[in-house]
Amino acid sequence: QVQLEESGGGSVQVGGSLTLSCAYSSAYNDSTTDSRICMGWFRQAPGKEREGVARIYLIRGKTKFRDFAESVKGRFTISPGNAENTVDLQMNSLKGDDTAMYYCASGSQCPYGLSSRSFTDWGQGTQVTVSS
Repeated sequence: QVQLEESGGGSVQVGGSLTLSCAYSSAYNDSTTDSRICMGWFRQAPGKEREGVARIYLIRGKTKFRDFAESVKGRFTISPGNAENTVDLQMNSLKGDDTAMYYCASGSQCPYGLSSRSFTDWGQGTQVTVSS
C-alpha cells in the first residue's frame, strides 16, 4: 500500500493559480518491472460525483504519459515535483467550477484511464476554493 499526502490547497480568486502537491511513500515494484506508479488527481464538489482531473504515469521517476479531463485541458498541468516522490498539479486560470475537494490517488498502472478504478490508494484530500 502506498501512503499519499496532499498539500497546497487553499483559497484563490477567479483567474488565479494554485499548485497542489502529492507526496507518495514509494512507487510500485515487482520482480519483473521497473519501479512505476500512476498518479492521479480527482476532485469532488458538494452534491457532485467525483471527477478524474489528471493522471501521470511514471517509470523510474520519468514521465511516460499524462492526460487530462476536458474540463481542465489547457489550464492544468501535472508533473513530477521538485522533491523526490512528489507529483504536482499546477492549476491556472481557475474558475468557480474548480472549487472542490481535491484527492491524490495512485495505482501501479492506469488501465482504466481517469476512472477511479485505475487507482488503489488514496489521500485524504485538500480543499480548493475559487471565489470571485
